[in-house]
Amino acid sequence: MTLQKMRYLVTIAEQGSFTRAAGVLFVSQPSLTKSIREIEEELGFPVFERTRKGVRVTRQGEEFLAYVRQILDQADLLQEKYMNQGPRKKQYCISAHHYSFAVRAFIELVRSHQDDEFDFSFRETQTSEIVDDVAGMRSALGVMCLNNFNEPVLRRIFKERDLLFEEIAQVQPHVLVSVHHPLAGRRSLNLEELAEYPHVSFEQGEHNSFYYAEELFNPSGHPRSIRVRDRATLFDLLLGVDAYTISNGALHPALTGTRITSIPLAGQDGVHIVIIHHRNRLLGKLSRFYIEQLKKSLQV
Repeated sequence: MTLQKMRYLVTIAEQGSFTRAAGVLFVSQPSLTKSIREIEEELGFPVFERTRKGVRVTRQGEEFLAYVRQILDQADLLQEKYMNQGPRKKQYCISAHHYSFAVRAFIELVRSHQDDEFDFSFRETQTSEIVDDVAGMRSALGVMCLNNFNEPVLRRIFKERDLLFEEIAQVQPHVLVSVHHPLAGRRSLNLEELAEYPHVSFEQGEHNSFYYAEELFNPSGHPRSIRVRDRATLFDLLLGVDAYTISNGALHPALTGTRITSIPLAGQDGVHIVIIHHRNRLLGKLSRFYIEQLKKSLQV
């Protein structure tokens, strides 16, 4: 199998369609289809599953593509070092829950490369997609939280997907509310005091179970719940309807503004902020720098 065919595979997976991939690669669709068929025959299993909307990667294909991406990364490094191609544009991707401290650390990563060419990505997304991104080596790191409730389940998933995790910090759950919320002046809060207010959380798509929730503590059986996809909507709801969410207390005014405040949630265990990475992928310079910035961001 040639490097060119490996790039075909990765591009199809990224585009989710043979037609779009053919356009990106500047090859005809019949030629691309023929090449992939030959690869799948050689491997003895399908890399892609055809659907009405395009294609999706099979489970075996996902595992195979993880190694293909590693090979392509190494090939690019060899070309850069020994074939006088000049400096290679740095490419890097992180997948994370909707945490301002994770964004803050990413900002510092970008600032540290102001004079370089780079193509960086930061994906604020759902738990299952963080796991998929890191397992498929599309992202070098994932940032999420573990608590007493979800840790046994997520540990099993990490093991099944060849992922390792490392604790970055242990934090106490805090309630986030508007500075104009009726409870904003309290020194601490408990769940009983929050019961009459709407609870906002991030929806998890097909995996909308408590095990996949990204909030540091997720009250079950709440009578009024709102699920959102992005932080901007969540903050608008906190400001507009006296709602609350539960997160860590590391607020950065540059990212959240001064209209949101955090109050410790009493009577709850601490939770673990962790990074995950693939077992077969060494932590590079960018990842190590990001982890250090993440630790600093959580100390604010």
